[in-house]
Amino acid sequence: MAEDITYSFVIPVYNEETGLPELFSRMETTLEKLDGNAEILLIDDGSKDKSYEILSAQNKKDSRFKVIKFSRNFGHQNAVTAGMDLSKGKAVIIMDADLQDPPEVVFDLITQWKSGFDVIHAVRQSRVGESWFKLFTANAFYRFLEKITETKIVRNAGDFRLMDRKVVDAFCRLREQHRFIRGLSCWVGFKQSCVLYERQARYAGETKYPLKKMVKLAVNAITSFSDWPLQLAFKIGMFVSCLSFITALSLIFLSFTDIMLVPGWASIMVFMGFLNGMMMMGLIGIYVGRIFEQTKSRPLYIVEEFKEGN
Repeated sequence: MAEDITYSFVIPVYNEETGLPELFSRMETTLEKLDGNAEILLIDDGSKDKSYEILSAQNKKDSRFKVIKFSRNFGHQNAVTAGMDLSKGKAVIIMDADLQDPPEVVFDLITQWKSGFDVIHAVRQSRVGESWFKLFTANAFYRFLEKITETKIVRNAGDFRLMDRKVVDAFCRLREQHRFIRGLSCWVGFKQSCVLYERQARYAGETKYPLKKMVKLAVNAITSFSDWPLQLAFKIGMFVSCLSFITALSLIFLSFTDIMLVPGWASIMVFMGFLNGMMMMGLIGIYVGRIFEQTKSRPLYIVEEFKEGN
């Protein structure tokens, strides 16, 4: 008979071999204090180190630790999605493997869940070990996102959260390719709450979200939840078109007069108009590219192996 599972932990793993033993130790301590049965879904997102071997060994030792191995690297957001798809718990808790999301905070999330909330976001009250640049850009990004989107996305919340089963079932119906989970978890609605916590420094290894990936995630967030860039492109395009029309009329008028034009002025104006138009086309191209990716309907991930244990 299948075990009745109350809590599912979804933990993506990518090249975390040095920190996994500590993660297992703290998760085992956490599981002992829970008031119900639990499973831990560890998603190996195409790791190139010995993470998968360490995960498999833990699965043999403790069948509560289940291992999902991707056929290649599909990205953090898709790894989280896979864990949610395969979870069985009445409450699903998403957290990172680097222990910046302390497992001990889970009990605060569970308390809110038992009081009737369906989505509980863990909000970072402070962020140890992060540079002023990352803190500044993150804060500026969320402020900007609040202004351009109708979905109220919780500021200073990452992917660390608890979601009730009915929320997870609704979430799993969303199969968009370019995913921004912290936005989707707010978009689905239901009763939402927050818990403040102190985000710790990474236990071991290096961040898996360098500037390039952070920019990509920001673009996904903006294009998934707002058409503001398209509106901006339209407004700038209209302005440039009107300016170009006025410039063209002025050049025609000046060609019938004796007024001497500065050499190269006309070509510069034409080039500037052309460059501006190309930039706006590039902005529109981002949305078109996402439509193209979505219409192909490829799976979000491919599971090579799933070890559930005995």
